[in-house]
Amino acid sequence: MQNDVIMAGFGGQGILLIGKILAYAGMNDDKEVSWMPSYGPEMRGGTCNCTVVISDRPVGSPVIQSPRALLAMNLPALDKFEPRVRPGGVLIINSSLIGREVRRDDLTVIRVPANEIANELGNPRAANLVALGAYLAATRAVPLDKVEDAVRESFAAKPKVVDINLEALHKGCEIVAGAAAEEVPVEEGA
Repeated sequence: MQNDVIMAGFGGQGILLIGKILAYAGMNDDKEVSWMPSYGPEMRGGTCNCTVVISDRPVGSPVIQSPRALLAMNLPALDKFEPRVRPGGVLIINSSLIGREVRRDDLTVIRVPANEIANELGNPRAANLVALGAYLAATRAVPLDKVEDAVRESFAAKPKVVDINLEALHKGCEIVAGAAAEEVPVEEGA
């Protein structure tokens, strides 16, 4: 089984960080993993994305033309990568920053107000972890406990922010779990 995702947004949104966290979680789950970052010359505010592949067998290439999932944190990311998601794939949209409708009807669309949730938690920088939680709940790419461990490892030098980042991760998971239970905000084919 292989899970692959493109995570994309502005530099400074923590896109590369959540890609690394997901990759570390995959390695901690004894999976084969690749993580490939890409960003423009301007770090904060420029565009950036990363591709993460998690598989039971060796990963042939870190380059994925048609990912199974897209995590779009801003409108330029959605505009650029929506056409590439494979039919039947999952599209996680940061609805705090993306107001447009999805142009395809062959994807499972999950709208997550990641920035709003992070602000409510008192940590605006944790929007990326809210989105990662939604991705995990939607795809089950790796077990949540492996991601929690990777979050703890990633923020080991800043122990004061570990709990708030874990809370953001859990809030993202809860949104998808709640949507599945209520059968509402998750859209099958937008």
